[in-house]
Amino acid sequence: MENAQHPVPGVDYPRTFQEMDDWFRDDAACRKYIRRLRWPNGFVCRRCEATGEPWSTARGVFQCRACKGETSLTAGTIFQDTRKSLRMWFLAMWFVTSQKNGVSALGLQRVLGLGSYETAWTWLHKLRRAMVRPGRDCLFGVVEIDETYVGGPEEGQRGRKIETKEIVAVAAEENGRGIGRIRLQRIKDVSAESLLPFVQGVVAPGSVVHTDGWRGYSGLAAAGYKHQVTVISSGSDPAHVAMPRVHNVASLLKRWLLGTHQGGIQPQHLDCYLDEFTFRFNRRKSKARGLLFHRLAQQAVEVLPIPYHYLIGS
Repeated sequence: MENAQHPVPGVDYPRTFQEMDDWFRDDAACRKYIRRLRWPNGFVCRRCEATGEPWSTARGVFQCRACKGETSLTAGTIFQDTRKSLRMWFLAMWFVTSQKNGVSALGLQRVLGLGSYETAWTWLHKLRRAMVRPGRDCLFGVVEIDETYVGGPEEGQRGRKIETKEIVAVAAEENGRGIGRIRLQRIKDVSAESLLPFVQGVVAPGSVVHTDGWRGYSGLAAAGYKHQVTVISSGSDPAHVAMPRVHNVASLLKRWLLGTHQGGIQPQHLDCYLDEFTFRFNRRKSKARGLLFHRLAQQAVEVLPIPYHYLIGS
């Protein structure tokens, strides 16, 4: 049985593309892997939470022996109602995770031979949504927090009142002199009403939260955090020196958006790209591409299916 925290290469996940191709030659093999990821300790009924081997119907549906409730293997996952083969999905997950800087919808369409750009685009967005694990752990220790602006013209205005850009809140753990894990989230504005919920959602209470002197962060101490403030002024170190981690993350994010995606991202889809960047950044030191594939597959069976109209923002 798989150790969820320390999966074994060559046992719990393929190490190379050739191994992946050998493991998942057909949908039956893919279904077996999905079942193993979805119920690592054996089947659990979604309706009554009973355990034990279910009945399998002729329609390929599992039926709980206790409550007679039925569920399919892919129900409640990003694979639900797919018209494409599961093997094609597995190839997509491998390709997405094996590319260091990500892949465009056009690139995915070409590699997989998908019939339309729209299909490739939809698959990528579903996979990006799966890159955020439900109930993921909060950052802790010393965490730098700041905001950055993404998109829109660069010229003309400065400071926190740039109206043409999307605002992204950035949180980065201190890891010695380096950067630990990060969290990114698009926010409406830089008021306390937007910034405080972001911090509370991504940073564990009791942590040291390091920010600049912006008044939007003034309620952090009352919210249970140790608030470390560095006032950025003309006579002090510049922001990128005083708070290097969040500024480094913001710079890398913008470079990635412009490089891999040519900056062509609609505001309503930005959250998906932030999820992907976070997934890749937090696993940047992993040398096992197969492990990234495994983690994405794990999360793909935990994330609820996303309707197309939600993906396109309609």
